Amino acid sequence: MSLLSVRELAAFYGDFQALFGITLRIDAGETVAVIGSNGAGKTTFLKAIAGLLPVHSEAVRFAEQPVGGRPAHELVALGIVMVPEGRRIFPSLSVEENLKVGAYGKRRGPWSLRRVYDLFPILAERADQPGTTLSGGEQQMLAIGRALMANPRLLLFDEISLGLAPVMVRNIYHAMSAIISGGTTALVVEQDVSQVLQVADRVYCFRKGRVSLEGRPADLSREQISAAYFGV
Repeated sequence: MSLLSVRELAAFYGDFQALFGITLRIDAGETVAVIGSNGAGKTTFLKAIAGLLPVHSEAVRFAEQPVGGRPAHELVALGIVMVPEGRRIFPSLSVEENLKVGAYGKRRGPWSLRRVYDLFPILAERADQPGTTLSGGEQQMLAIGRALMANPRLLLFDEISLGLAPVMVRNIYHAMSAIISGGTTALVVEQDVSQVLQVADRVYCFRKGRVSLEGRPADLSREQISAAYFGV
């Protein structure tokens, strides 16, 4: 049974159509990657799933419920939580206060402040600092930790390696592997194809708002991925 089922999803910004008939599924416990170039519709897709864009209710089903177009706070209460591109750290709050914001819905689950600090010890060391004083990689850890505090059933990652040094990207993906191995279902939007394919069970490639390729990483050649990515 699919935890998330997307069928013929269309999304618009005013009169501009950004997504065309996207069909995708994620089973419980899976990690699914969405790749594609800039402007392919990846972030728009996550926004549609997370309740940040108006879409048809039946186009998105979560745990067999139609949830398309429902407001973001209702989806968070159901267990759909996003780590946004750019991290969106609250500048007036400390590291620990930023983490506690993630738990405002009091959703039950395995993640707690202590467990987040175990996953990212640097956050425990910097708990009283303003969140925006952290490095870019540390802020990404904070954004992930804040999302985990909501105890998600489905965790959406939007471009988590963007702008980070290679060593920090490896650290982030190491932490992601630990999160996934604990049973969290993940949908990862990423431009770093080689990195994300190492953790993904299945991958979808988007091009110009449409799915251009779908499959398991082990079954797809570099040539197939390149052709789907660039349309050549």
